[in-house]
Amino acid sequence: MQLPPDRNYLETRHWRVTGWLLAAVWLFFLNIPLLAALHQPEPWRRVVGAATLVAFGVLYVFVFQWARGRRLERRGIPVARAWAAVALLLGLGLAGIPGTGGDWLTTLVFVAAAAVFLLPSRQSLVVVALAALTPPVTAALVPGWEAEGTVVFAVLLASFAMFGVTRLTQRNSELQAAQQEIRRLAVAEERARTARDLHDILGHSLTVVAVKAELAGRLLELDPARAATEIADVERLAREALADVRGTVGAYRGISLAGELAGARSALAAAGIAAELPDTAPELPAERDELFGWTVREGVTNVVRHSGARRCVIRVEPGLVEVRDDGRGPEAASSGPGGHGLVGLRERARRLDAAVTVGRRPDGPGFLLRVTLPVDQ
Repeated sequence: MQLPPDRNYLETRHWRVTGWLLAAVWLFFLNIPLLAALHQPEPWRRVVGAATLVAFGVLYVFVFQWARGRRLERRGIPVARAWAAVALLLGLGLAGIPGTGGDWLTTLVFVAAAAVFLLPSRQSLVVVALAALTPPVTAALVPGWEAEGTVVFAVLLASFAMFGVTRLTQRNSELQAAQQEIRRLAVAEERARTARDLHDILGHSLTVVAVKAELAGRLLELDPARAATEIADVERLAREALADVRGTVGAYRGISLAGELAGARSALAAAGIAAELPDTAPELPAERDELFGWTVREGVTNVVRHSGARRCVIRVEPGLVEVRDDGRGPEAASSGPGGHGLVGLRERARRLDAAVTVGRRPDGPGFLLRVTLPVDQ
């Protein structure tokens, strides 16, 4: 069962909304220069002050989200573009001086924070130092402007806070990349195990089959009775090899609910996904036990490969088995055709008149796979 991949697995919808809020909430501190602009006696000053502040706020949020997206995707931020963004923010702050007066210094808080988020450490430190020194220097040089100690403190505090946000974003990106790599390795390990088992089984069986077939061909005229015996052995070996192959690739033999629960626990642990599974499997009729085992295998395969989940819960009752996670969930409706694994599961369920439910979890984000049938069946 395959789900349509999310365009950007590193950034879920929750984190996108959080990112916008994290950038926009700081714009509250622009109320000081905005109020100064709105109280200007001349209309053109009010327009210039308000327009430049609005443009400043929009640009700040856009730059923050652009840089944050690149960091989450583990792509570098071009230094030239970073300096251009910092310079443009500073330019908008300066352009608003006719409307904001000395209160334009508040924009330096955002310029310093943007520099910390965009630029390399040493370069951002230079920008922060200049932003912190600007208020006392301009107060000494420009008549009528007062030294704003609160602005200096705000510049330093915002820079320190943005440094923490930068490191948090970086660590979050590295963690998600590591989880993705673990999932990829878990799938690769399973494929390698299957290939190795197939090689071991078929390598031995087909070698013996070839030897016996060659021997039977030579004995066909010399000793027909022994040749018939060898041909019978060839048939037996071929059937045993076929059964072993089916068991190895998880076909129609050897699958059970207890075995799949144990395999699910191992697979989820290898993928770094917290698992909540029953300790023991209930006693079930053979056909139902096999169907429930297939359901657990299909559900866990989806969780490991496609969901991006952090937690998986498997619930088993005499008439129900359910696999749910807290990942991205399906993009299409649950009535869609699904992947090959889901089609096969529906076919097996149909033989027992069982109902298969596939779709979003009703109690929150994530994916739900459930198979139900009457308990008295």
